[in-house]
Amino acid sequence: MSKLSNLGHRLHRGEIAYDFVGHRKIWYGVSILITVAAAVGLLVNGLKLGIEFSGGADFTTAKTSISVADAQSKIEGHTAGHDATIQKLGSGKLRIQVSDISTEASKTVQQNISKELGIPLKDIDAQIVGPSWGKEISHKALQGLIIFLVLVVAYLAIAFEWRKAVAALIALLHDLTITVGVYAIVGFEVTPGTVIGLLTILGYSLYDTVVVFDGLKESTKDITKQNRYTYSEIANRSLNGTLVRSINTTVVALLPVGALLFIGGGILGAGMLNDIALALFVGLTAGAYSSIFIATPIVADLKERDPAMKQVRKRVLARRASDATKAAEAAARGEEPADPEDGDGDDDDQAEAAAAGAGVVGPRAQGSAPGSRSGGTRGASANRGTRGGRNRPSGKRR
Repeated sequence: MSKLSNLGHRLHRGEIAYDFVGHRKIWYGVSILITVAAAVGLLVNGLKLGIEFSGGADFTTAKTSISVADAQSKIEGHTAGHDATIQKLGSGKLRIQVSDISTEASKTVQQNISKELGIPLKDIDAQIVGPSWGKEISHKALQGLIIFLVLVVAYLAIAFEWRKAVAALIALLHDLTITVGVYAIVGFEVTPGTVIGLLTILGYSLYDTVVVFDGLKESTKDITKQNRYTYSEIANRSLNGTLVRSINTTVVALLPVGALLFIGGGILGAGMLNDIALALFVGLTAGAYSSIFIATPIVADLKERDPAMKQVRKRVLARRASDATKAAEAAARGEEPADPEDGDGDDDDQAEAAAAGAGVVGPRAQGSAPGSRSGGTRGASANRGTRGGRNRPSGKRR
């Protein structure tokens, strides 16, 4: 744990870093591949909608010793031509769901279940969901999702800028597509619990993205007043500074969700937990990935197209070329290369402020480095001169 804490401290100070923004094309490619796979799964398998969305009948039997496999084999072919989903509830009851059947057909199916399983008809409770009600619920769920995304974009555009709003929206759609695709591939039923899980993970992903964007906003506040770092470089430093925090938050959130999915849903057989937990587990993972590998690199891409940022990049590259030329000339003369950090006065101070905000640690940011105008070299020389002037003998007085 102490090693991880030390790693986070060094990342925050800029002593070590990984170039997420510089390798953004790789992450874009990975995201495109995952998204395409999810889209193919959705097109091929489609979503398995619960009766709350598609309409149908929900039959609950009294406590019975019949297993799910036995019940499936016995009632197969007796559900009015529709597939039945059977779950064993914790109380020992069986829950049998048959999607997209009418009220009249549901009565026949109820009688068939009673006959095939040997359970009295009066011990089988039936709940019917009409197709029109299911369509209305689907419409409301989609409407709620669209309103959520619109409010997110509006908030980010006001709190930050439109580029960050666009990047956050792309990241959210990325997370949503992957989660829905996994549902289609795995074949889990989409229920109201799934919708709740989706809205939860979108909110979590947004929170993680806003944390990164807030640090980025502070780091690039005075970027146009310096000529040492491009927007992409400062964005990458800011991202590294919040990296460990994002990882820790995601891991802590995934532990209980993993328990819900693998223990509650897998071992205990709680169906509703599966619906919520799978959406949360996939969504939290995709959200952490998109916040780090997608959102910030997209912002950097969009900002680098801005005329002001183009001028910053031009000045940065010109200064680096000048420093490299001076270093080469000094090396050719056999002289010690001049410290590139020591040079432009006010520009240096502004650059150092921007670098400190971005977590970039340079010699001047660490203190009074050798060759620093504000550091100890010039001050030490002045002090030596003063002492020399004060102690120099001026002749003996007799």
